[in-house]
Amino acid sequence: MLQAFLNIFRIAELRNKVFFTLSMLVIYRIGFWIPLVGVDQSQLQETAKKAMEETESGFARIAQFASIFSGGSLSQSTIFGLGIMPYITASIIFQLLQSVLPQLQELKKEGASGQQKITEWTRYSTVGLCLIQGFMWLWYLKTQNLIQPQFTSGINFTIFMVAGLTALTAGSIFLMWLGEQIDKYGIGNGVSLILTAGILAQMPTAVSWIVSNFNPSQQAEQGQLGLLPLVFLILAFVGVTSGAIIITIAQRRIPIQQAKHTRGRRTFGGQRHYLPLRVNHAGVMPIIFASSLMIFPSAIFGYFATRASQTDGWAWWQFTTEFLADNFQMGKYPYVLIEILLIYFFSYFWTTVQFSPDDMSKQLKDHGSFIPGLRPGPRTAEYLETVMERITFVGAGFLAVIAVIPAIVAERFGIPFFVSQFLGGTGLLIVVSVGLDLIQRIEANLLMRNYAGFLSGDDPKGPRIRSARG
Repeated sequence: MLQAFLNIFRIAELRNKVFFTLSMLVIYRIGFWIPLVGVDQSQLQETAKKAMEETESGFARIAQFASIFSGGSLSQSTIFGLGIMPYITASIIFQLLQSVLPQLQELKKEGASGQQKITEWTRYSTVGLCLIQGFMWLWYLKTQNLIQPQFTSGINFTIFMVAGLTALTAGSIFLMWLGEQIDKYGIGNGVSLILTAGILAQMPTAVSWIVSNFNPSQQAEQGQLGLLPLVFLILAFVGVTSGAIIITIAQRRIPIQQAKHTRGRRTFGGQRHYLPLRVNHAGVMPIIFASSLMIFPSAIFGYFATRASQTDGWAWWQFTTEFLADNFQMGKYPYVLIEILLIYFFSYFWTTVQFSPDDMSKQLKDHGSFIPGLRPGPRTAEYLETVMERITFVGAGFLAVIAVIPAIVAERFGIPFFVSQFLGGTGLLIVVSVGLDLIQRIEANLLMRNYAGFLSGDDPKGPRIRSARG
């Protein structure tokens, strides 16, 4: 492993790509601390801290969602507060539209030129989403009295809104540009690396909470972490991380036979290879969709429960709203059950959108390949669809387990969610997926230049590649 890291710095091109990527991430973290003008940062941080400890308020859910899925943070209200999420949302929307709108399907078939046009529309949509999300966030700050007094009314409030929208939109667009620069001049997927950097930046806070609240005695007080819970956290983190790595790289390999072609006295083709189908084909998208949708029931029921408790209304209405508000909090049985059902639904939905058995069967037929024992065409497509349905069921089950572990641990052990989120959920899957992708890219660059990679032997130069002359 150490030798593989040293080999990275022996290759000038690869070394420059790694340093460029790191420098872009450093710029991202520096801009992360530039605050918005007019926001009472001390009051906002205090409000966010209380909300994070409670994990039941609407503000806490929104702040946690933003910090995990965007690479930004609303608890500090900086110029990168919206993060990269508007661009990711726009990309997901256009990916879904490509399977529905014939115009986008035709552009996709045009190749690079059509993809460039779709990318341009995605950028314009990103600006629109930034303006909408930024306006909602700034208006929320005003309703919660988190703006400095001189900017709460009149022309000053208008200036605050315009300046805030401009800063948030420019920050999100700048992050999109950083990701594209990493794609072009660095190594790895730029947007994914920005997300990963934002997630890993929260790890020191979680570790400091564990250290400050650790009590090795048998009689640990409420809000403290005993010895057995600490051991459980460590073992759970190792086990869930290992499982996430396994399910990310797990494949269902279908044997493929290439047809033989005879030309003169020579026979071509006939090779046997495999068609790899990922067990977790949908990736982290089902958890993202399910988690984002589950924010609304808890926030809506909590609002109605608060209103019902403040007014002298019907007793049955107060009981119903309080019951729903309590049972739709993170970690409760109805919340977990509905989240699991949503994960299964979106797993099959996303797989259906991204994977077409008919197109795959057509491609195999066009390339002169077939699955042994199956006729090319509809029979092959039917078989591929059956296989994908079965492995998607397994992948969705794993995603459901990964998604509910942090909520259950936070609920049963009284651990804040920003600590238990490293035991599963979208954040862990993003870090694992991006880490594996980055290692594979570096490995390919090392092996291409005849150096030992992370998975190679002990020879620092790696196995020598023999020439065609022998």
